[in-house]
Formats: sequence, C-alpha cells, structure tokens
Amino acid sequence: MFRSVALAVVGAVTLAACGVGSSAPEAAYVDPVRDAPVVSVASTWVEGVQSPWSILPIGDAALVSERDSGRIVRIEPDGSVTAVATVDGVVHEGESGLLGLAMSPQSDAVYAYYTSVTDNRVVRMAWDGTTLGPPIDVVTGITKNTFHDGGGLVFGPDGMLYVATGDAGAPELSQELGSLNGKILRVRPDGGAPDDNPIPDSPVYSLGHRNVQGLAFDSKGQLWATEFGTSEADELNQIVAGGNYGWPMYEGVAGAEGFIDPVAQWSPTSLASPSGLGVLDDYAYVASLRGEVLWQVPLVGDAAAEPLALDLGDLGRLRAIAVDGLGRLLLATSNTDGRGDVRDGDDRILILEVA
Repeated sequence: MFRSVALAVVGAVTLAACGVGSSAPEAAYVDPVRDAPVVSVASTWVEGVQSPWSILPIGDAALVSERDSGRIVRIEPDGSVTAVATVDGVVHEGESGLLGLAMSPQSDAVYAYYTSVTDNRVVRMAWDGTTLGPPIDVVTGITKNTFHDGGGLVFGPDGMLYVATGDAGAPELSQELGSLNGKILRVRPDGGAPDDNPIPDSPVYSLGHRNVQGLAFDSKGQLWATEFGTSEADELNQIVAGGNYGWPMYEGVAGAEGFIDPVAQWSPTSLASPSGLGVLDDYAYVASLRGEVLWQVPLVGDAAAEPLALDLGDLGRLRAIAVDGLGRLLLATSNTDGRGDVRDGDDRILILEVA
C-alpha cells in the first residue's frame, strides 16, 4: 500500500547516441533548476484585503476568502472589489475561520472550508456569477481548534474534491482512521466517499499529516501538498492513495519503513511555514509565512529538485498562491493575520509574471 519517496536533487543529464563514423546530434535537455522560469511581480492587483486565505480564479476575475470576517470578495480585472457573500456561521479564533475555496468543474458551485461553533466543515454554495447562495453542508465533523485546522480544497481531474485537514492540536488523531483530522480527504461533490477510495466507505485518502493547507495537481494528475512541521522540518509531499506520511512519529525525511518521506523539506521551519500551493508548468510555488518568501520547486516525475527562494521584494508573510486561466500566478500577502508586520496597503493580491 505504501511507498517511500526520497528527497531528490536533480542534476544535468546529457543524452547522446553514437553510430559508426558519425554521431547523432545531442538530445536537448532542460535542467529543471538551471532553466527554471523567472518570476517577478508584474503589478499589485488590489490592496486592503483583510486576512486573505484563499484565491479562487474565475476567468479573469477571482474570489478571495477573508479568514477573520467570513467574507468572500470578488476582484474584478480592473481591481475593484465587491463582497459576494458573508458565510453564515464562521467563527474566527487564532488560525481558524473562513479558509479554502474551490469551484466544482461540473457545476456552478463554490466550496468553502470554514470553522463553525462546533467543528470545521466544508459547504457548497450556488454561484450565479454575481452572488453566492446559502451554504449547504458537504463534510462536517472535522475537529476544530484555534490552530492546526488545515483548510485547503482542490478539485482533482477525477472530479472529486480533496480536503486538507489538520490534527487540531491532537497529534494522535493523524493516525486514527476513524478521525477526519490529520488527513487528506477525497469525497464526491455531494460529500460521499467514492467507491475507489483506499478505505471502503471512508473519505480518508491519506493520513499521518500534521497541518496541510496547500493542495494542487500537476499536469500528470499527481496531487501535491504542503505541510507545516513543528520545529524540525516543513514539507512538500507527493500524495498517493492510502499513503501514511508519518506524523506524529516522524517529521521530515525519516526513511522509515511503511511511511512516505517528503520530496522536499525546509529545516528549520523558520525558512518556510508553507501555506498556499500552486503548480504551473510542473513547478510548484509555495507561499511561506514565517519564511516570507515564495519558493519555486521543480517537480520531476514523483520527486522534486532543490527548492529555490524567489526574490520578489519585501512583501512580508505570504499566504495564498493560485494559477489563473491566463497562466499567471496570483499571490496574497498575510500581514493582517495577527502575526505579521502590517505594511501600507496590506493585505495585497499581486499578479506575478512568469517568463
């Protein structure tokens, strides 16, 4: 059921074929580190967003969740901002509140992960292009806390919804198959468990996670996730069905039988605290909070090359990253979340140019 993935650093490879009396031309090779695209800030799309947590691109516009207020705002191409909903029942305390957003590829519905008075839950809201309808429960009963609430959402190429949860400050829950915490869940759009999940009649897709916030798929349909460590190591993981990622027994690369190692890690955790995750042209972009930097990680098959810290200027804490339909990266700062140093105009949604 399980497989181990070692930390990989990819070097240059040259392919050549030789014949008698002549040599074939060298095959072109692209080094994923040396030839990585250059990323820069093209413009500030909007300022004054309060505690943005998730960016959901919709055409040339976007929906953004505000963690503390429970609002979902729409950002127009010209930078104007309109509130399209305040999600009923959102309770903010510490790291909890209105978190991830996703849109169903099969219907005009927006999904949101939020903290209620009793639990963390996922709801569905009808979207008419202007406003959002009342929330309908999809997944409930995820234990909540003031921290380690997870919150990432993404629809896969299989049409299923993937949900990232945290251990809610109770590490033992991550290894308990009967708990929804410390897991990545895979559910149908109506919240039911798909028949081909690794555990019959269970939404659990992978386990042994501490606090996953970022989820994204690459061009091959592989799922990737960012994960907060304690003080030892933050992680980027390639997620497989039924995989156990080791928490709380292991953190970072452990090489332990029966558990899956991260494909990349940051140690100590002050370098990253990885939150949002986006994948563009098989490069993972990881928004880091304590590290205050955007990390670029080349994805090579089911492994990764050495992460590169991108110099985007003094932006402070970085929370959300998303790829829009125009092939741009959208990046949200997170300096109004109670832990950052607030700069003029915070928080901002930035448009990044990838060249």
